[in-house]
Amino acid sequence: MTNAYDEYMRQVTQPMRTELENSGFTQLTTADSVHEFMAETKGTALVVINSVCGCAAGLARPAAREAVADVKPDQLVTVFAGQDPEATAAMRGYFDEVPPSSPSMAILKGGQLAYFIPREQIEGFPMEQIRDHLVDVLKQVCAD
Repeated sequence: MTNAYDEYMRQVTQPMRTELENSGFTQLTTADSVHEFMAETKGTALVVINSVCGCAAGLARPAAREAVADVKPDQLVTVFAGQDPEATAAMRGYFDEVPPSSPSMAILKGGQLAYFIPREQIEGFPMEQIRDHLVDVLKQVCAD
């Protein structure tokens, strides 16, 4: 039996999930799916830690969508903070030297954290600046 809050949040977050899925991101919704991804990941990966907040909707998701249209890493994945807590905690465990932050973006190279963009570098910045920052980092990490 689901409670009304859980059902409401599923309905509210589905468009936010779909927005990234339509841009090629794979949803990792369980800790097992995160561990499987990390065990098999090769090359470069962009991990978007999604959120329901306004800076995710108006800045982080659009910046990620536009950035990967320009420079596409080998893998695109996302976890949803506050909605898939086990998956989010598992992913954050792979870069635990960075304080939890959502929304945020992690660029991985060979399964290791190469760069991290925390909420503090998203909230309050123009979307275009966030996109350009991400594009610059992706170009550098993907070229190495």
